[in-house]
Amino acid sequence: MSRLSFTLEKTAPATKARAARFRTAHGEVRTPVFMPVGTQATVKNMTVEGLRALDAQVLLANTYHLLLRPGPEVFKKFGGIHRFMNWDRPVLTDSGGFQIFSLPHSRRMTEEGAHFRSYVDGEPCFLSPETSIGMQRAIGSDIMMVLDQCIPSTAPHAETEAAMHLTHRWAERSLRARDDSPQALFGIVQGACHPDLRKRSAEFLRALPFDGLAIGGLAVGESHAERYEFTDLVTNFLPADLP
Repeated sequence: MSRLSFTLEKTAPATKARAARFRTAHGEVRTPVFMPVGTQATVKNMTVEGLRALDAQVLLANTYHLLLRPGPEVFKKFGGIHRFMNWDRPVLTDSGGFQIFSLPHSRRMTEEGAHFRSYVDGEPCFLSPETSIGMQRAIGSDIMMVLDQCIPSTAPHAETEAAMHLTHRWAERSLRARDDSPQALFGIVQGACHPDLRKRSAEFLRALPFDGLAIGGLAVGESHAERYEFTDLVTNFLPADLP
């Protein structure tokens, strides 16, 4: 059973664009929605009062950056990110997969996870599906994202297929790590610019008990036209009853 009460209100026949809403423990989100980026638990140049005045429905924070600073113990002490930043509306946390992708010369990928060095103090760090979910549970976000292997969208078929399968295995591990947490968890469709892999990834993930699905691996090398093309393609394979 989904941890989000999702209601589809209208679909545009020509474009498949949707108007919908879903409810989290910290309130309702109406979509389509703009999500201000608060990577490090703050939106730059904005106060919480200013964000409320703009009617920001949900904020985005990033697991990778918050893992390195201030770390999980701080969020546990505060009782989660909402008390930490005095924000009473929903928060979504990214898993850190894209940030790991952006460190090609200072990270090593294995089946278990990603080994890298902290940009804060140079210390070795490790991010796995389990540690990513563990950090997101400590953060207390309303919506968590699975750790995925992000690769260039122009990668060849064989490399992309291997990364897709790893992302799927990590997705299953993320679900197990989520356990009985009330937080919602989204899977991430990968497959770069290969239509057959995008279809396979979407169909694999939609069979798992996720609360929503995201389209990953875009804006990492493809053209604007390809971005729109593959967004349109993937939406054909996503379930109508999930955000």
